[in-house]
Amino acid sequence: MTLPILVTGGTGTLGRRLVPRLTGTGYPVRVLTRHGRPDADGVRYVAGDLSTGTGVAEAVSGVGTIIHCAGGQKGDDVLTRNLVRAVSGTPHLVYISVVGADRVPVVSRTDRAMFGYFASKLATERVVEHSGLPWTTLRATQFHDLVFTLARQLGKLPVIPAPIGYHFQPVDTDEVAARLVELALGEPAGLVPDMGGPRTYTFAELIRQYLRATGRRRLLLPVPLAGGAARAVRDGGALAPEHAVGKRTWEEFLAERVGRPVA
Repeated sequence: MTLPILVTGGTGTLGRRLVPRLTGTGYPVRVLTRHGRPDADGVRYVAGDLSTGTGVAEAVSGVGTIIHCAGGQKGDDVLTRNLVRAVSGTPHLVYISVVGADRVPVVSRTDRAMFGYFASKLATERVVEHSGLPWTTLRATQFHDLVFTLARQLGKLPVIPAPIGYHFQPVDTDEVAARLVELALGEPAGLVPDMGGPRTYTFAELIRQYLRATGRRRLLLPVPLAGGAARAVRDGGALAPEHAVGKRTWEEFLAERVGRPVA
């Protein structure tokens, strides 16, 4: 009997790439969603809310693997505790985290306001590790989609603040989805090697490329950021240059999104 694979966050940025890949593996696929929807394309959608635990027990019942992609800027550990509490049996729990979760210290109020995402991911990693379930955690660098969304939002401003010394190593979301499927179909492996994009860019480089590609002119204002977390990011704490395994570049992604070549 082939046990189902459950995806949390299956309708989000990563989940939308992940779920279609899973339907071709021969495993039944379920998606936990806060708002019910009809089953479609071989996927069963189960209504449930990780923040309250409502409906989660039904979603996890009888599954052999859980790929946990649900989360936000904070509180992921709470969601994950509710997920783990609802589990019966010992499904393989696969979690997507962020590169730098263990290297970007979030101590002060300023750190938490700017970099609370890293602390939330690290806390969730610990919940997964100590869940009593067989587990695998993959840390990835920032998705192209996230960088694009940030650039689009900042592009609306007349002057764009550009943190000094910040670098990003964007990775393609679809490539991360493919790696998660590979891990989910394999044996539990604990913390696996990081996954980063093929190139590293300064924050200003990414924004300027977006502005050129969309025909906008904006002033970039260099801004220094203080605090231990900011220092760790400047020192490369959120990068994985030794694991630059992604293939699709930011330029290729951006060209597809704006419909024109990007220099």
